[in-house]
Amino acid sequence: MNEQTNDIKNESLLKASPAGRLEGGVLCFGEVMIRLSLPPGSSWLQEQYLHANLAGAECNVAIALAKWGMPVNYCTALPANNPATTSILGFLQDKNVGTGLVQLNGSRVGVMYVQQGTDSREGGVTYDRKYSSFGELLPGMINWDEVLQGVSWFHFTAISPALGENTAAVCLEAIKAARILGIPISIDLNFRPTLWKYGKKPVEVIPALAEYCDVIMGNIWSAHTLLGIALDEALVAANTKETYLQHAEITGKAIKERFPTCKAIALTFRFNTLPAGILYYGCLFTNGTLYTSGDFVADSIKDKIGSGDCFMAALIFALRNGFAPADIIEFAAAAAFGKLQEKGDFTNHSIENINNIITHHAYKI
Repeated sequence: MNEQTNDIKNESLLKASPAGRLEGGVLCFGEVMIRLSLPPGSSWLQEQYLHANLAGAECNVAIALAKWGMPVNYCTALPANNPATTSILGFLQDKNVGTGLVQLNGSRVGVMYVQQGTDSREGGVTYDRKYSSFGELLPGMINWDEVLQGVSWFHFTAISPALGENTAAVCLEAIKAARILGIPISIDLNFRPTLWKYGKKPVEVIPALAEYCDVIMGNIWSAHTLLGIALDEALVAANTKETYLQHAEITGKAIKERFPTCKAIALTFRFNTLPAGILYYGCLFTNGTLYTSGDFVADSIKDKIGSGDCFMAALIFALRNGFAPADIIEFAAAAAFGKLQEKGDFTNHSIENINNIITHHAYKI
């Protein structure tokens, strides 16, 4: 593993402007919501309290990168003169995430209700985000030339374009501006089927955004659903690591051929094991070669939410710090695996913790 990761200090990298913007670094763009969680096995309205936390894939990425010493700003939309906005901004600032680029408009913060032990790809998640400040963004509302000044990386996910044609257009507006400025762009192919309600299928929207991206992260299934990349049912049905890796290379080549701007394609594989364990590994396709992490296994997990976001953050971190390709995928897979042993949306693992997971290829911290 690249030894420079052990020497990174928050204090040397985080230089805040008076407006709360951090100089340079990564810009994460997406909606931040309030996550209300119900304990496993409980029923709604029968509990006297719900656990509240921040939620949002891009927010989770920003918090992880800030924890690992990377300067990062978060751009979202929140209502002005709202106590929830004040709390959210204060929370992000406490996590060393720059908030100077948050847009103040609209009238509400989105909410999601989650049954603990599930994630957004399963049942148990209910969204209440219609008419949120972020969902009401329109093209032209954000001055991207100003927002992107000094930014060295732009990250967003396929969740934002799922909210509506206007938010999809805002994403396209942002990445076109970033491309003109030569800023690397990454996208996480998050697929939330319950969000695509405005008459467009993901494959009709996401490819136009992927054309501008340098890094694409997802899995073979999301690449099929969101990008239209062919899914080989025979390889999937074989259900072996060998055939999944074969499929990963096919998918990586197909994405690179269709989106030549893309320089790196990361794909993850997460399988439940009996009775309540997990098997996790990842692949990185870059420069015509497929690199694969080791197998990360655990007998049980604590929370599935946020593991993909942690993978994405670690991927950006490793790419930005010049890791070798084999180390990039190992670091990202280990970070995501470690997140499965944490409750809540974002990771609290240090780089030292992640390196320890790599050493053991299992959760033994």
